[in-house]
Amino acid sequence: MPAQGTKWIVRDGALECVPKSGYIRTKEQFADCQLHVEWAAPLAVSGDSQGRGNSGIFLMGLAEVQVLDNYNNPTYSDGFAASVYGINPPMANALRAPGEFQVYDIVFRRPVYRNGQLVDAGRLTVFCNGVLMQDATPLEGPGGHMKRSVPIEFPAQGPLKLQDHGNPVRYRNIWYRPLSPRSIEGGSDGALSTEATTAKRHEIATSLRADAAKLNDTAKMLRLAESLCYENEAAAAASVEKMASDYVTGLQKLQGPALEAKKGEAKSVQRAFAYLQKNKIFAAPYAPKTQLDALAKAQGWDEVKK
Repeated sequence: MPAQGTKWIVRDGALECVPKSGYIRTKEQFADCQLHVEWAAPLAVSGDSQGRGNSGIFLMGLAEVQVLDNYNNPTYSDGFAASVYGINPPMANALRAPGEFQVYDIVFRRPVYRNGQLVDAGRLTVFCNGVLMQDATPLEGPGGHMKRSVPIEFPAQGPLKLQDHGNPVRYRNIWYRPLSPRSIEGGSDGALSTEATTAKRHEIATSLRADAAKLNDTAKMLRLAESLCYENEAAAAASVEKMASDYVTGLQKLQGPALEAKKGEAKSVQRAFAYLQKNKIFAAPYAPKTQLDALAKAQGWDEVKK
C-alpha cells in the first residue's frame, strides 16, 4: 500500500523507500527536539560502501544523520552510519546485521543566529542501538557531500525528511518530542527563556500547593513553605506565616519531656525558616523564626555537641 502523498510503500508495519521516488517529508514542522527512528537496510546485501542500504535522516530538512549499511562494509569516515554527514564521523560502529532494525535516538539543537551572527552553533547527539555515536557535535549549519558545515541560519521550524538514495531502506516507529527553547541571550544550550522559566516555576508551585492541601499540621506547613521557593504567592505566604506562628505558640506551651520530644521536628522547621529568610522569601525579621530561634537557644538545642 502506498504511503499517503508519496510513492514510498508501507509493508509489514514499516515505511519502505521506493528507489527513484524521491525524498519523503513530514507535514508537521519542528525545531529543537528528541527524535526516535528505527530503520533497516535490505536483508539481501547488494553493493558496497555508499551503495549499500543508503538513506538519510534530515533534521529540519537540513542537517543529515547518515543511514547506511556499514555491517562489515567500510566507507569514508564522515559517511558512516550515524555520522553527521559530511561533518563528523561516528564514535563507533554499533550496527546490527542487514535486515535487522537499527535504533537511532537523536537530540537536536538547531543553530541560532542573531542579526546574521552565530549565537549558538547548535548540536546533534546521536545514539545507535544504545551506543553514543555523536556527543553534542556542533553544527553551525547543514553539511553535504564532500562539504563541511556551512554556516547558514536555519528557519524557525522545518520538516523531518527521509532520503531516497536508491536503496529500499525501511523505517518504523518514528516519534519526536519538542525540547524547551534556549535563551537567545547568550545562546546557552538548554537554558529556558525567562517566560518559560516563570511558567515552569508556577507549574511546580501549583503542584506543591495542591499536595499541601492533602496534608496536615507541620507537614502541610513545610510543603506550602516549599512552594514559596518557586512562587511567592501572597495567599500561600500568609497561610504559612499563620501556621508557623501557631506552630511556635504550640511549642512554647510544652514543657519537659513533651517539649524535648519535639526537638527533631522543631530543628527541621528551624532550618526551613532559616533557608527561606536567607533567600529573602521570608522578610527579615520573620517573627515565627525569631521566636523559634529563641526557644531553641533556651533549650540548648543550638549548642554544638563535642
